[in-house]
Amino acid sequence: MLVVERHDRIRELVDTRRVISTDDLAQVLAVSAETVRRDLLLLDGQGLLRRVHGGAMACAAHVGVEPPFADRETLASSAKSVIGTFAAGLVTSGQTVVFDVGTTAAAAARSLPASFVGTVATCSLLVAAQLAERPSVEVLICGGRVRRGDLAVSNAQALSFFADLHADVAFLGCGGVDAEAGLTDFYPDEVATRRVILANSALSYVLADSSKLSRVAPHRVCGLDQLSAVITDRRPPVALQRAAERAGARIHTAA
Repeated sequence: MLVVERHDRIRELVDTRRVISTDDLAQVLAVSAETVRRDLLLLDGQGLLRRVHGGAMACAAHVGVEPPFADRETLASSAKSVIGTFAAGLVTSGQTVVFDVGTTAAAAARSLPASFVGTVATCSLLVAAQLAERPSVEVLICGGRVRRGDLAVSNAQALSFFADLHADVAFLGCGGVDAEAGLTDFYPDEVATRRVILANSALSYVLADSSKLSRVAPHRVCGLDQLSAVITDRRPPVALQRAAERAGARIHTAA
C-alpha cells in the first residue's frame, strides 16, 4: 500500500469510527504502530484529524454520537490519568464530593488518596464499585435507569437524589467544552442530572482531555460562567481560554 493510500484509509477509518486506537489502525493497515504514529502526526498537522493519546479522532467540532465506551476507555488513558490525579489533589478530607459519569471521572475517583475520609456521591456504578471497599469513604449512589458501557444512572430518581444533596466539590464529565457552546454532552437525562449537580455544588470542575476541547456534543449543559474550572491535559485553544477568562472560569492544565 502506497503512503497516500494508507493516509486515505486512515482518514476513512477515523471519519467512520470517530475515534480509533493506534493498535487498531496498525492491525487494519498491516503496519507497525510506530508507522501509524508518524502518519497521525502528519495528518494532525494538516488538520485532517485530531491526534490524541493512544490514537486519533475526527476533528469536526460538532459530534453527534459518543464513541463506544471500550474505545474511550483506552484512548487518551495517560491524559485521563494525569487529569484524574490533578483533580483528586483538589479534594480534602471531610468533604462531600460528587463524581459524574465518564472515563475521566472514573480516573479521578481512582486517584483519591488513601488518606481521604469523607462522602462520595455518584451517578456512576463504575465509580461506586471503585470506592465501595474503602472503609473511610461513605459511598452514595442515586437510583434510576442504567446505561450500558459507562454504567451511568439517570432519570427522575437521579434528579431527586442530587436535588437533596449539597456537595463541596463536583467533578463532571462532558462530551465537549467550547468557547461559544459551553459544556455539552450526548444524553438528555444525564444533561439534566449535571444541571442539578451544578446548582447544588460549591465548586464544580469539568474534566476534559484535550480531545474534548472546542468540541460540541448535541445537548447543552451550561455556559462556562457556571463552572469553577476546566481541568485538561494540554493548553486549550486561544478562543476557549479567552472565553473562560471572560466567564470567570479557570482552566487548569494538569502536568
